[in-house]
Amino acid sequence: MSRPGPFGHPYLLGFEEIERVLDRLTKQAEAYPPCNIEELSDGHLRITLAVAGFAPDALSITLTDRELSIRGEKPQTEEERTFLYKGIAARGFGRSFILAEGWEVESARLLNGLLRIDLKRVRSAPEVRKIPITLG
Repeated sequence: MSRPGPFGHPYLLGFEEIERVLDRLTKQAEAYPPCNIEELSDGHLRITLAVAGFAPDALSITLTDRELSIRGEKPQTEEERTFLYKGIAARGFGRSFILAEGWEVESARLLNGLLRIDLKRVRSAPEVRKIPITLG
């Protein structure tokens, strides 16, 4: 029995995790807060999120098994306000990015309402192993 999907070819073995990641990414439609992803140089990327109104202690960045998660707790307002128009969102958020093998977080900094997360590629030499063949 053959299995459907983009990695259903019989010579592509062990790609089930990639299929799950692709499925999860297609269901992710959240666009808050807005972000940019830029290539700074070869092997260096920057993710910039617009997080105006969030204090550093209200933000958290975690890396778990190649999934980079950025969370922001809803800013606390001390006083009750009456808005004539409210166009600035003040809600918590969660954004996730899946990093390919060999990428790691280099730094994160908050400046003028922009959270910048710099990533770098760590290149390792390919491992070539000779597999012994036994008789019997």
